[in-house]
This record gives sequence, C-alpha cells and structure tokens, in this order.
Amino acid sequence: MANIKDVAKLANVSVATVSRVINNKGYVNEETRKLVEDAIKTLNYIPNEFARSLFKKVSKTIGVIFPHLINSFYYNVLEGIEEEAFNNGYKVMICNSHEDDIREEEYIKQFVKYNIDGLITGSNSNLLYKYRELKIPIVSIDRRIDADIPSVTSDNYGGGYLAAEKLISSGCKYLVHFRGPSILLTVQDRTRGYDKCLSEKGMFSWQVDLDFLEPDINIIRSFLSVHEAIDGVFCDNDIIAAHVISELHRMGKRIPQDVQIIGYDNTYLAHLITPKLSTVSQRMFDIGKEAMISLNHLLSGEKEFNFHKLIPVDYISRETTR
Repeated sequence: MANIKDVAKLANVSVATVSRVINNKGYVNEETRKLVEDAIKTLNYIPNEFARSLFKKVSKTIGVIFPHLINSFYYNVLEGIEEEAFNNGYKVMICNSHEDDIREEEYIKQFVKYNIDGLITGSNSNLLYKYRELKIPIVSIDRRIDADIPSVTSDNYGGGYLAAEKLISSGCKYLVHFRGPSILLTVQDRTRGYDKCLSEKGMFSWQVDLDFLEPDINIIRSFLSVHEAIDGVFCDNDIIAAHVISELHRMGKRIPQDVQIIGYDNTYLAHLITPKLSTVSQRMFDIGKEAMISLNHLLSGEKEFNFHKLIPVDYISRETTR
C-alpha cells in the first residue's frame, strides 16, 4: 500500500507539499497540485485519516458507548445513529462497556486518542465527570444525565401507564409487574407511570425485580406458584415476557384466557413467541436518529434546539391480551 512518501517521490515534491494538498492548507501552485493529485490517483493512495484528524482538529468520527449490545434496544438505536451519522459525513466508533467502569474509562481514553468530534452515551455509570473532561459535544440517550447535556429518551412513564391501562381495561384484577433492576431510571419511570394508573383505578400490583437480559426463572416460577390468582402481567422487556409465557405454559395456564401479558420494546421476540406478544413499542430507530440530530446541532455550534426530546411509545396488540 502506497504511503505519503511514495506520492512525494512520484510527484517529485516534498512530503510537506503533499500534506498541504491533501489537507488543503497553505499555498500550492496549480501545476504542483496537479502533479500531486495525479500521483495520488496513480498510486491509489488513501490518506491516513487519523493523522489528518490530528492536523485538522476534526476527525468526522463520533463515539457511541452503550452498557451492552446484546439487548436489541441498543442495536436498534444504533441503526438510527449510524444512518443519520453517515448521511452527515460521520463515521461511528462503537464501544460496549458491559457496565464495567474500568472498561468504560479505557474507552474514554480511546476517544481522546482518536480525536472524536462528539459522543452519544447510553451508559448507566457515574463517569459523567470523565466525559466532561473530553470537552466535546455530548448527547445522552435513554436517560437525562444533566440539564446542560442534551438527551433523547423514550416516554417510559407513558409506557408504564399505557400497559396498566390496557391490562385493567381488558378485565385484569390481580396484577404483577416483572420489571428490570429498580435502580435504573428507565425502570423507575415505567414503574411510576404504571403505579399512577393503578392508583387512579384504586388497584394494587406486586412489583418483582429481575435482570433485563438473564431474568431468573426461579424467581418467576416461585412468584407465580404462590400467587395463582394473577391474571395480568406487565413485563419491562420482551425477554422477561418470553420467560413468563414459558412458565405459564408449564403451569397449564391459558394465555390470554387465564392470564394476559404485556411486554415492552416490540423486539423480534414479540413475533416469535407463541402466542404472539402484545407489547409497548419503543421507537428505537427514531431515538438513535434524534440523538445524532441533536449532536449535529452541537457540532454545528447551534444552541437553540430542543435539548431534551421525549419520543412517544405505541401499544401493539397481539395474542397475549384480549
């Protein structure tokens, strides 16, 4: 592969002259510029983008850091980010922290090394001060981490309220909310919305915390065995809902005749489960796209835009509700 020295040699100019042509910095007469451009084409030379970014102080690269990518929420959001970034001439550097602060700090160091222009974070960590040290535009998704950092969040409060409303209107009397870890802001918001609707109707629901990605089937089994009167279940994601459906099948319960279930996210699982899952649908692609739009505003120096965007949710009725 040709390098900048090969180009300089073929064009019979200095490396500095080639650099000026590539970066369009400094004076180069038209005849010399033509020689350099012809040499670049002849050698099929591709400039080192990292070196150019250091020279120009702009890399046209944005960083994205998520707590994990196995959750389909994040890779659907990533689709929206990447689409909008590509349309605006940006490349995307994707980092998966696995909810590990040490790993996340290493990625922050990489962001410095590669001179990224901006950052979109969905991290659950307390490393905001580290991100501020980057001194680059930042947008958060799925949570509002600070008043002066733009955010794009799904309407989790509205989603929780909507799920409770649908179960109650379908005749459910004995409810349980199998939720994600209650330390997470998204889970807290869904719970507040869910509880608000129940309070308005004068009803009660049990709340059971589970892991989002690997819910403990023993906890689900134990709860449902003890509370056989349960006829309505709200799950904080479609993965939890799939485990609940499996357990109810094992118990001989009919869905939706005996127990109605509403999931959350509207992932591909919702279509594969038997019966097909009714669920609250997050507009994940839109969340990613809007996050990149907000970052573009910051990168362009704009300050007058909607700093904290709330993306609506939708209810998708399928076979697990009446």
